[in-house]
Amino acid sequence: MKDLHAAGVAELAPALASGQLAVRTLVEALLERIDATDGATRAWVHLDGARALGDAARLDSVPVEARGPAFGIPLGVKDIVDTATHPTTLGSIVGRGRRPALDATCVARWRVADGLVLGKTVTTEFAFMHPGPTTNPWGSKHSPGGSSSGSAAAVAAGHVPASIGTQTNGSVIRPAAYCGVVGFKPTLGVVPFDGVHLFSATFDTIGTFTRSVADAAIVAHALAPSLARDVAPRARAPRLAVLARFPWIASTDEDGALDDAVETLRAAGAEVVPVALPDAFETTCEVQRRIMLAEAARVLGPLQERERARLSATLNAGLDAGRAIAPDVLARDYASRLTMIAAATAWLAEFDALVAPPAPGPAPEGLATTGDPSCCTFASLLGFPALTLPIARSARGLPLGMQLVAGAGTDDALLSAAAWCELALPRWTGLV
Repeated sequence: MKDLHAAGVAELAPALASGQLAVRTLVEALLERIDATDGATRAWVHLDGARALGDAARLDSVPVEARGPAFGIPLGVKDIVDTATHPTTLGSIVGRGRRPALDATCVARWRVADGLVLGKTVTTEFAFMHPGPTTNPWGSKHSPGGSSSGSAAAVAAGHVPASIGTQTNGSVIRPAAYCGVVGFKPTLGVVPFDGVHLFSATFDTIGTFTRSVADAAIVAHALAPSLARDVAPRARAPRLAVLARFPWIASTDEDGALDDAVETLRAAGAEVVPVALPDAFETTCEVQRRIMLAEAARVLGPLQERERARLSATLNAGLDAGRAIAPDVLARDYASRLTMIAAATAWLAEFDALVAPPAPGPAPEGLATTGDPSCCTFASLLGFPALTLPIARSARGLPLGMQLVAGAGTDDALLSAAAWCELALPRWTGLV
């Protein structure tokens, strides 16, 4: 198999499971790729090549008939997800030297499925908005997004075929769109969050970064066995609600890419229904932000009291704002969220997916920002599954994406609809 760093999970999995490809050979190729390119991308915060090669050798000794569903697939793990074999430093100087005793549940499941943990990917500070050192592989002066910046960039740069991150607001879908990879955020709670550093219990969700929808399904299944591992494009063309922009976004800068993609899907047989977001969701961003910051202030309050001087001004300001939210206001926000979940469930029931932009435009220039997450707020507030596909490149050569959202618990159906769209659209050849 040529160019191992460019191969996806669905291509690698059968070769590894059958023994046609040795895990050690794959790991050696990826470590070589990282060594050659991560000086510019800076996607990794901790790598242990010797450990990875040792794990690969151990896996290669497993009999073919005993190999698990993720056998030998190297995974990048966001640095807020606990790993017993690697430090978990939370993207902060406060976390330096932190060595968890146990794997997070999702990592433990990955290992049970015979997957391999290659290393830890860069996160923003405590998975909030203060950027880490990672750059966008498509343009070193552009943001990779956040907070799962290293996880998205590592897949885009060919360092690893898959990685995991987390999303509280836009931290899987946005960086995936910026870096030109497939980002999948399952329904809230489908993947256990135990052993992952909490920011907001109402929203925090583990998601995946891969090169295709089929890849996403394989990885997600290992983390949540209730999800189907093998997802095929749906047999019938989907019925898609198309939202050109979210009303809280002044404008989008997609170079017409989303419109072109929708027209391609229509020509392939999809039923395309232009929609506007109902008035019931007018306060989506405000409600999500208040709940998120209030919960973060409760979780991180004791840490802030001890370590305020070593936390960024961005994080301190967010926690201070969360602490100032009045209990009666927060109670109304929780009630509003439940009302919006019910309304959105009914609204989307007649569609296979909602199509919308994953971000207001391509990755912004400058590394002091992680970009605007508000195109992701709808799915994040509701806990609905969402997925973004890379569909084009902007005039400046940066990736552009298309987001699909569906109702809670319809993850397999969403993946199948996304696979249909992926097949109907021009093949993305986006590996940097």
